[in-house]
Amino acid sequence: MKTKSLFISILAVLFAFPLPGAFAREASDSISIQVITTFDYPGGDVTQTIPEGINDLGDITGIIIDSSGVYRGFVRFADGTFSPPIVEPNDTMGHTEGRGITDQQLICGWYIGSDGFAHGYFLDSGVFTEFDVSGADETIVDGLNDAGDFVGNYSSETVFAAAFSNIEGVTNTIVIPGDRGNSFAYAINRSRQITGGYQFHGHIHGWWQDSDGTVHAPFDPPHSKATLPFGVNDQGWVVGRFSRKGNAADGHGFLNRLGSDHFVIYDYPGATFTSFGGINNDG
Repeated sequence: MKTKSLFISILAVLFAFPLPGAFAREASDSISIQVITTFDYPGGDVTQTIPEGINDLGDITGIIIDSSGVYRGFVRFADGTFSPPIVEPNDTMGHTEGRGITDQQLICGWYIGSDGFAHGYFLDSGVFTEFDVSGADETIVDGLNDAGDFVGNYSSETVFAAAFSNIEGVTNTIVIPGDRGNSFAYAINRSRQITGGYQFHGHIHGWWQDSDGTVHAPFDPPHSKATLPFGVNDQGWVVGRFSRKGNAADGHGFLNRLGSDHFVIYDYPGATFTSFGGINNDG
C-alpha cells in the first residue's frame, strides 16, 4: 500500500458516550461526556479492538487485530453480542476493516487484495459488493449514511490521495483549498455534510463540506498540530481526535458542532491516547 497510514490506521476510543440534551442547544460548555461501556472482541488471540462506526440502534462496527497482525472487521450488536470476524472474500493479505454501519446494518469498509492495494466493499445481509473509483488503483470506503451515500479516498498513478463522495451513485472528487494531494473523507450524514482530514503546511488539518458543497478548511481545535474528524451525525455534531504535539502517540478526543468555534475536549481517565471514532443521532 502507499504510505498514507497516518489516515487509515487510527486507534479509536473503546467506548460510546451520551450527550444528554446536547442537540437541543448550542451551549456546548454544559455538555457532559460520560463513559457508558467498554468492551473487547472475545477471543484470546485478539490484541486490539477498534470501534469505527455506530448506528442509531447502537450497533458498532470496527476492526480487530490479532497477535499475528491480521486485520478483520466486526460488528458489536446493541445487545452486546458480536458477529464472526468479517473477511472480504478477495482479501488475500490479511487486512479487512469495518468502517461504517447504517441503521439497516449495511456495512462499509475496505480490504487489501492480491494486487497489494486497498479496495472498498459493502456488506449487506452476508453479501459482499466491491467498489473502486473508476480509474483508481486504490479505493478506501470509510463512511456512509442511511440513504446509501458514501465517502472515502482514492489514489492512482497521477493522484496520491484524494477525498471523494458518492452521492446518489455519482462519484466526485472533493477539492479542499490548500490541499497538497493528501486528503481523506471519513464521514457523511443524512444532510450530506461531510468531514475528513488533509495535509497543509506540514500538518494534518480537519475540513468539512456543507450540504451546498461549500468546503470549510482548516477545521481544527485550538493549538492542534494534527486533526482528524472521524464522525458526523445528522444534527451536525462532529467527533474525532487531535494532537497538540503532532505525533501518533498524542491523542485527545473532541466534539464540535459544525459552524461553531467551540470544541469540547475529552481524555479517557488514565489514558495517554483518546480518539472518538463515531457518533450517532443519540450522541
